[in-house]
Order: sequence, then C-alpha cells, then structure tokens
Amino acid sequence: MTPPLFTLAAVLDATRGRAEGVAAEAINSISIDSRELGPDALFVAIKGDRFDGHDFVDTALANGAAAALVSEGRSAGPGRIHVADALDGLRDLGRAARARSRAFIVGVTGSVGKTTTKEALRTVFEAAGQTHASIKSFNNHWGVPLMLARMPENAQFGVFEMGMNAPEEIRPLSRMVRPHVAVITSIAPVHLEGLGSIEAIARAKAEIFDGLEPGGTAVINADHGQLQLLLDAAAAAGVANVVTFGFARGVDWQILDPQTDASASSATILHGEHSYKLGLAVPGRHMLSNATAALAVAHLAGIAPEVALRALAGLAAQPGRGERLRLGPDDKPLLVVNESYNANPVAVVAALSVFGQIEPAGGRKVLVLGDMLELGPQADQLHAGLADAVRDSGAERIYLVGPHMAALAAALPDAVMAGHFPSAAEAVNVIVDDLAYGDALMVKGSNGVGLSRLVSAITTRFGQS
Repeated sequence: MTPPLFTLAAVLDATRGRAEGVAAEAINSISIDSRELGPDALFVAIKGDRFDGHDFVDTALANGAAAALVSEGRSAGPGRIHVADALDGLRDLGRAARARSRAFIVGVTGSVGKTTTKEALRTVFEAAGQTHASIKSFNNHWGVPLMLARMPENAQFGVFEMGMNAPEEIRPLSRMVRPHVAVITSIAPVHLEGLGSIEAIARAKAEIFDGLEPGGTAVINADHGQLQLLLDAAAAAGVANVVTFGFARGVDWQILDPQTDASASSATILHGEHSYKLGLAVPGRHMLSNATAALAVAHLAGIAPEVALRALAGLAAQPGRGERLRLGPDDKPLLVVNESYNANPVAVVAALSVFGQIEPAGGRKVLVLGDMLELGPQADQLHAGLADAVRDSGAERIYLVGPHMAALAAALPDAVMAGHFPSAAEAVNVIVDDLAYGDALMVKGSNGVGLSRLVSAITTRFGQS
C-alpha cells in the first residue's frame, strides 16, 4: 500500500499549523490552483501577482480539496489549516519532504536549456527508478517549494529546476532543495534588465552551489566565457567536486563530431578513456549539450551509460520548446515548430539554425519572431543582432511581433518582411490567414509576448484536414 504524501499530523508538525474542522487524516496531493486538485488535495492559498488564493478557498473545498492551508486571519471555517503565512507553510512542507527523502537530488539552473535538461534528466532517471521532477517551468519562489512538497517519500531520484530574474533568488531555493548535484546549463545574456551584465548573471546562477549537500558535485557547461567565474564561485562555496561538459577541448564530458539535421542529432561523447554514441530524436547542437549534461549526471548517480543513452534516444521536445506539429494532410502538412515559450539571443540563434535545415512540404518557410524580454538597455542592439541568423535560416516570409523587433525589422531586407506588429493579438489573424498546407513555420518569442495564442489559432484552423 502506497503511503500518503503527508499525514495530517505531519502537515501540522511541519507547518506549526492549527487545524479547523479538518476531517481528512492524510494528504496525497498539493495544489495552488483551485481548478486543478488531485486526490485528497491540500489547497495552499498563496498570494500571487494577480490572484490571492484566499479568494478561492471555498471554491477549492467545494471542488473536493481535503483541506486548505491558509494564512492566519485570512480565511475562517471548517477545512482550514491556519499557519502564520501560507507560502511559508508551503516552504515548510517542501523542507519536510526533503528532510525525509533518501532520493538522489539534482538541481538545474542556467540561462538556456534548464527545462530541456531537467526533462532529459527525468527521462534518464525514470529508466532507473522512481522519479520525481518539476513540471512545466515551476522554478521560482513558489514553484520550487511546491515541487519539493509534492515529492513522495519513496522517490529514488528528484530533479528540480531553479530560475531567477534577480540576484539572491536561486540561493534560498538551492538551500531548500539541497541537491547532491547542481547543474548549470549555460550562461547567456538573459535577464540583463535585472542584472546588468553577463558576469552578474553568472554570479546569480552560481548561487546554486550554496545549497549543495556536503560532498556534492557541480556539473558546469564550459561553452561560454564565464566558465572561470563559475569555477571560482564553486571553489568559494566549498565545492570540491566539479565536472565540466560541452564542445570545448579538455572538458570532462566532451561532445565530438556533432551531426544534426532537421529531425535528429548525434555525437560521440568522450569521457576519460570511454566514448559513447549519443543519438537523439530531436535536432540541434544545444540539444546535444543538454543531453550530455544528463549523461554526466547519470554517471554520478551510478546509472549505467547504456541505460542513460537508451533513455535519451527517446527524449522528445516539450510544448513551446521545439515541439513539432504536423497539421493537415500527410502528403502536404503544415509544419509548425513551436518555440513560443522562451527567447533570448542564444536560444533564438540555436532555433534558427535548426529551422534552416527544415524543408517545407512544397510550400514556403515562414518565420514568426516575438520580442526577447528583460534584456535591458541593450535590447534593441541584441534584437538587430539576429539579422544574420535570420537570413541564414532561409525564411521567405518573416513576421515580427513586439516593439523591440522594430530594430530587427530595420536590419532585414524588405523583400522578406511580411509584417511587424506591436502585439500578438494584432498579428494572429493576419498570420493565420497567410498560411497554407505545405508551409513550414517556426514561432519563437518570450512567453510574455503571447505567441502561444498564435500556435493555438493555427492548430484550430489547420488541425483538421
């Protein structure tokens, strides 16, 4: 019989809470969304930027929640567990789940590739044992404790993604997760608006070392100019074990002879005296890098290379992160490469390189690029700097969305510019009406631009042949 996630007594002990009319003796799931409740759910009424969970406590209980964790004085009535602060209570549950766990824990951060690397690790670990991993991009001040609190006591592996927009955000998350391995996937000009320089970004990512368990290992991508800064930060944090990976010479896990086409990629991975053939059913040099990080971590976890390589061969692109949709007739589909979740200069160039290898099924190559957000004063320059990669992609019609994309529009030939729109809402109908079966389309932009609604509209229009 599977033990509960938490008994009611354990919840009260961890949070120092007070139960009011709670009949349930156990909690088997935890949610912060009153519309998405699992079995025997504990609804945690956290206050977000747009909504306050306390406004939805009654709804959650009516929808079947076993109990609601609420801040003292904010909500009254049966079914409540009162704590000083609901978010702090969630953090307490996360710490309690971590304290009882005997799992091999991995923390992942980086400017690019966090979620994909987390998924690669999840794929590998699931081939070896009971695995718990962050979902979606739940990687912030509430997402990490929520994912940690949901970790079953019998998990053998745990993978947690950690993100940030400013300094001193990753450090408390890492101290909560206490990983045995801390992975930094890359350092790139992302969140410049809040950090000011790429060196500051590297220092903020290096905060993950502060939570490493004694004897833990830092796994660091070497293919960027801030490697030495990260190595120094690891040493300053007392990290004795450092493993490097990437395309650079002399790293511990070196990627050799990378091959990539429109639908797959492969490479030879050199580790000491051993070499391994890595094959992925997803394209791109960046995917080879993410998978190599997972291979290195698998080795640290004691997973046989053949198990890890076999699992990685089945790695699939995630929605909004390179997912491919083939819509309409098999002989002449509309191919949509959905990269609508995230964008920064490094990620856009990588995606454009993959798009350059795609051949449409008799139609045109159409590119939609949305603003890359949070780039600060350098934003326009960084957008204009994409021009060469856009031209090399072979895109025949280009739509740009967002005010910063005006800088890129000015750097591109008029012949390929199909339109520039201030917002996604203004672009959707025009772009959808321009598409046809046989076209190949890539959509890439920061999540805040809202290009996911364009992908949804395209799927609705062309998904039925």
